Amino acid sequence: MSICLYQGSFNPIHNAHLAVAKYVYNNFNFDKITFIPAFIPPHKDLNNFGTINAFHRLNMVELAIKDIPYFEVSAIEYTRNKPSYTYDTIIQIYEIVKPKEKINFIIGTDAFENIETWHRSEDLKKLIDFILFIREENFNETKILNLKAKGYNYKLMKMPFIDISSSLIREKIKHNENICDIVPLSVANYIKENAVYKI
Repeated sequence: MSICLYQGSFNPIHNAHLAVAKYVYNNFNFDKITFIPAFIPPHKDLNNFGTINAFHRLNMVELAIKDIPYFEVSAIEYTRNKPSYTYDTIIQIYEIVKPKEKINFIIGTDAFENIETWHRSEDLKKLIDFILFIREENFNETKILNLKAKGYNYKLMKMPFIDISSSLIREKIKHNENICDIVPLSVANYIKENAVYKI
């Protein structure tokens, strides 16, 4: 079985996340795309990623994908209840699923450029193949090519850059601006009903 994971903070999940996952599904022949909301992303400000926040982010991902049969969500990092090191997650998935092929991992070019700073990065690159989506208009293509030479195997998606970010959405919420055009309606309703990001 071919496994394709989409790990992220999803704070909140938005239409660009879904567009990336749909592109990968339609162009790379996977049966499913598995979303993994991080519990406490090590590279993020921990003050913004506590247990309650993780609970809401998991719920929002579930709402966003519930009507898309080839998407699924895993709570593997949420239930582990500690900082979400990708290496640990990948090892756990290999132990549970025992796939015959390398796991595929969707990642933005901005995060991939810093992959060598990740926990056990030298070991991680032996376990997964990366699928890169353009996360910024002017990404460092030379740095990415250098990473490939170091053994970080990847395929670069041809999908155009979509200028939506979770930080933009949180800023809009802070100023009571409409977000229904950049997040699924179910997510927008959840954010409003639960006063998420209003703390």
